[in-house]
Amino acid sequence: MRLIDGVVQHYPWGDRHAIPELLSAEADGQPWAELWFGTHPAAPSTIRGDGELIDLAGPLPYMMKVLAAAEPLSLQAHPTAERAVEGHALGLYRDPSPKPELLCALTRFDALCGVRPAGASVELLHALGAVELAARLVSDGVAEVVEAIYRRRFDVTSTLAACAVCDHPVAVTATSLARRYPHDPSVAVTLLLNRVCLEPGEAIFLDAGNLHSYLGGVGIELMTASDNVVRGGLTDKPVDIDELLTVFDPTPLGEPVVQATNLADGVSRYAPDGAPFELLRVVTTVARPFGPASSGGAIVLCTDGGDESLPRGVGGYVAPGERVELPPTTTCFVAQAR
Repeated sequence: MRLIDGVVQHYPWGDRHAIPELLSAEADGQPWAELWFGTHPAAPSTIRGDGELIDLAGPLPYMMKVLAAAEPLSLQAHPTAERAVEGHALGLYRDPSPKPELLCALTRFDALCGVRPAGASVELLHALGAVELAARLVSDGVAEVVEAIYRRRFDVTSTLAACAVCDHPVAVTATSLARRYPHDPSVAVTLLLNRVCLEPGEAIFLDAGNLHSYLGGVGIELMTASDNVVRGGLTDKPVDIDELLTVFDPTPLGEPVVQATNLADGVSRYAPDGAPFELLRVVTTVARPFGPASSGGAIVLCTDGGDESLPRGVGGYVAPGERVELPPTTTCFVAQAR
């Protein structure tokens, strides 16, 4: 196993302490939003004392990140494989690849993830006092309602006013976002999405077309090695409503939380249907042998414990066919292709 260092990304929404603490680094007042591990050309990992990871492993099809959000991220979605190719040719996307994502919480993690089933949304909207939006949802369906909100063909004034005097978590989230981004139609769209609160070890999977926003917390992300994203709002970055509506998948997501499979004592596997990768969460009491399950090798990241062979906050690349021992009394996350 070769030790690799991740690349820190400083974005305005980032937490100022979580990643520095993981790396045993001094906080400098900047927001440390993400720590990237992989061979993505925007931030390739380096092998300690020996060049870049891509020179050893070749281009990996996946990328692992530590994400630390102190503020909400944009409401966004990712394209299908077919749309990524089309959009790349049109100059809409940076590469021709889809970008499914898996996030596993390290701390309590709040997020908006996928469309809530219509019946549940209608019931909730009535409870919030957002009766006009509920009626429109019943008559038109979620795809038409989302488009009407973004095209400003549906007046959300009364909907947001009802949320402002309601203490339900969904309404509180919408009101907080409305203060941060007044007049942004994405605020009303969030009322149609699942609001999830992950405990450490719980995960969500964001497939193509899934409207989502991370609200706050620290987690491990695993995704394809792509940077393709289309934003609808809740951001100061450019948005593309036309493309968002093109890739948006209105299929309800009834249960957004991914159920892990226990492979062995202390080993949990997250492998959602349709994901081209898998994430393992390994909690050791004694040294545990490990070898990659795929021909693409694996990236191992120690998030707690560790020793000289794999320090906390440092990654390790395990080559195909290699067998290593994970340190005792350690929590590691393992990313590999399927």
